[in-house]
Amino acid sequence: MSSRSLHLKKIPWLSSRILSDNVHSRFRRPITTPATCLAPSLDGDMNIGSKTLVEQCFSRGFASVRRVSRASSSSPSSPHVDLLSYIKASLDKLEGPSHHWLNRDIGNKQLFKDKGTYVVLAGHLLNETSDLSGFFEKLKLLQQRSPGVCFMCIHFSDQARIADDRTALAELIVKEYLTFPVLLSEKEFPKTSGEVRYIVFKDFKNPLIYEEKDLDIASVAKALDSLTQDTEKSKSVRIFTNTWSKQAEAIKESHFPSFFQDLLLYFPGCISADEDGERLFLSDTNHHRIIMFENSGKILDSIGCFPGFEDGDFESAKMLRPTGTLYDEAEDCLYIVDSENHAIRRANINSRVLETVYPKVIKKSGGIWSWVMEKMGLGKEDDITVDADAKSEEFDARSLLFPWHILKRDDESLLVLNKSFSKLWIINLASGEIEEVVEGFSKIMEICGQPITEKLSVLEHMPSNWLQQQTEAITSFKEQPSASLLSSFTKLGDDIVMTDIACQRVLKLNRDSGACSSIQFSNIGILGLPYWLFIPLERVFNLANGVQEAHLSHTQEFRLLPGKISLRLNIEIPPCTELVEPIQESCIWRQTRGAISEVSSAGSAVEPSEKVGVSQQWYDELDSLAKEIANPEAVEEEDEEDVNPSEVEREEDGRIHIDCTVKTSPGSSELIVYAALYLRLARNEETENASQEELARKIAEILKPVRNITTMKEDLFVKLLSKSKTELRDIVFMKPMHVRIRLDSMDHPKADNSRDVILTDSSVEVDVSL
Repeated sequence: MSSRSLHLKKIPWLSSRILSDNVHSRFRRPITTPATCLAPSLDGDMNIGSKTLVEQCFSRGFASVRRVSRASSSSPSSPHVDLLSYIKASLDKLEGPSHHWLNRDIGNKQLFKDKGTYVVLAGHLLNETSDLSGFFEKLKLLQQRSPGVCFMCIHFSDQARIADDRTALAELIVKEYLTFPVLLSEKEFPKTSGEVRYIVFKDFKNPLIYEEKDLDIASVAKALDSLTQDTEKSKSVRIFTNTWSKQAEAIKESHFPSFFQDLLLYFPGCISADEDGERLFLSDTNHHRIIMFENSGKILDSIGCFPGFEDGDFESAKMLRPTGTLYDEAEDCLYIVDSENHAIRRANINSRVLETVYPKVIKKSGGIWSWVMEKMGLGKEDDITVDADAKSEEFDARSLLFPWHILKRDDESLLVLNKSFSKLWIINLASGEIEEVVEGFSKIMEICGQPITEKLSVLEHMPSNWLQQQTEAITSFKEQPSASLLSSFTKLGDDIVMTDIACQRVLKLNRDSGACSSIQFSNIGILGLPYWLFIPLERVFNLANGVQEAHLSHTQEFRLLPGKISLRLNIEIPPCTELVEPIQESCIWRQTRGAISEVSSAGSAVEPSEKVGVSQQWYDELDSLAKEIANPEAVEEEDEEDVNPSEVEREEDGRIHIDCTVKTSPGSSELIVYAALYLRLARNEETENASQEELARKIAEILKPVRNITTMKEDLFVKLLSKSKTELRDIVFMKPMHVRIRLDSMDHPKADNSRDVILTDSSVEVDVSL
């Protein structure tokens, strides 16, 4: 995993040489769709939909409607104008007399502003008869296309059901991975609180209201183009008209589920198996990665490092909410549904490289400089292009959109379905093109009903409570609820392995004995340092001064002589917790600034006692080889006694030690250490008699981030965790550590002859309590 650690250290000096945001304005892609003229109308309707509009605008296969209305700004009694005033008044506070923000980072001032373009999804969002996934998919699609627009949801409730609605909305945020804020309102607005509506406005004036039923998303996209065409010219925002043209600034993350993000698994949506190789492939969906592990739980590898869209080796490749997977034994590759990138990816297990099957992406240039320019968002538009056939589908209803499940019909084509089983795409593997699109559950079952029915027949062996929990957690699909579980389980030998989204875990059911157990993962260190603990280059550049770092665990300053300094961090983990396994070097990241010339771990800093030449080293290697041939048993005994150098030392008192060796020159410098400690609640008297809610509260207190957190969010996490019928002491969670050590090195001491300098060695210990 050294390559995974090295990936974090690519070009660190660029982070401090970031240009201002307005540098992007010179490289902004021109808007390709014509603007719509929006004339005000008091209570009339405006026909802005037509066949020509659908052909030219951002239509992605949704049903269309031809009507949209504009609320009058001159009428002070307009309910929609009152709603805009209410939203504007709630921006400054996370909670108020009649509102609660559930998914908002109050510290990020760029999210909300008095002037700007907004898209609001308003109404009763928890209506059981509504297609909630469809609502949010449309909003996500607009958000991907227009990253400079502010998006939010408003759910109208009342005092009687406010507590239940708050919990249900929290579950919805995790389930749908909502990155835009959700406002829970106890105030009702006539004509706005019932049916779900999309409201588009600029500077809190003259709102456009779109009915959710049969919404034409092209109309909303057209209105956004018209409202933003004047303001976007002066901003560092690029408008993307294609879902495949992902860039770093378009990838946003949710703020509410920070507690869930620190769990080992965060919405483990799908799983598949290589039965001959006895390997399992788990889609850790909201962590944007695929985890490959053995049936025993030992993690072998992982695919994906950060939310985004990028091919490459497993450590640098990026995905956005991967879901269904399919292992191809003949090619030793894994087909992955990259759901919110609207793409199909292929992972070569042997070469450890991820590539895109659909849409076909063609890179025209390469090299380190092209890589740097691409990361900083300054790459040329013609450096990365899309195949002409895929490009022609930009405004075509055939385009792949939020896929979820994947099957293989034959050696030449893939069957890809969306979450609600309302659309099927048949993709040709040789050409990478969509051959056919089928809509409607009945028509889909005519084509792929046999493989679906065969796999779903295994469900009769599974516990009924698991079936009910998982069906509710994945989708509100009514026609055949069990079909939504198609990618949530797999067979491996005598076991059925299934994901448990409600409890963020993976279960194993033995078909012979009926015994069900939770898989206990090991070798967790191979996952490396989680992406949310560090700031990648592209995020630093695009967010500039909006970047926020992980919570600082400890800071300390020393005044020492220059030279070699050995530092040891003595880390005390939170009480009532225990390490799942010894921390590995791959979970630690060291970085230096200033007058430090070198940094290394203690194991790599050991130098030989005497210098020898290359020839002597060659003879020493021959001697070692001869010794191994003459007495192999002795060599094996020596190997057994060796300690794994990648594991960090731990004392009997429970403290963890992380060693660093640096070489400093006169001046000021800083050593920064990030580490991911995987913990669980200890099994002792204190936790033995604790209730489910008390155990959930302990986990929440350990994971609680100091920055921008409210008691309301902590309470919601406790409620959701308490609802899960699982042993909470088995849940593995990650406690981040962020330590900064400032070193002020004095001048070198002089020798007696006043000409030579004296080199010194120092050692320092730093106590850190988490």
